[in-house]
Amino acid sequence: MSKELRLLNFICILAALGFLAIAVISAVSSGDFLTTDNLFIITVCLVMALLFAINPLLYMRSQGRLPLPFIGRKDVPAVVGGNNTAAVAGRSDWAQLRSNAPPLLDAKGRAVPPDVKAIVSRMNQPETKDA
Repeated sequence: MSKELRLLNFICILAALGFLAIAVISAVSSGDFLTTDNLFIITVCLVMALLFAINPLLYMRSQGRLPLPFIGRKDVPAVVGGNNTAAVAGRSDWAQLRSNAPPLLDAKGRAVPPDVKAIVSRMNQPETKDA
């Protein structure tokens, strides 16, 4: 499977570079840059280059080979005492989901999505009565 992905990503990169080359050639070889036809061809070529380049870039990002420099990774510390202590401490639902509690499973034994787990954890919290 990795050989096919590598080949498809290589073909996409070649197509993106080809469209970029066409846009540059169109910009350089035309006498008047600001004609409607020239701007249209350059725009279409740049959009097509972006379209072909997005899949290899997303694949490289998912594999960890393409770090994004301005986006920092924020790790939420795991909650020690379970879901109820996180609610008392005032932490968010995300911190509750990252706790060391066993995973919540549905009737077929599959893991429940995080949003459903947050709803269930809010339902299990004891209600405070107003005076």
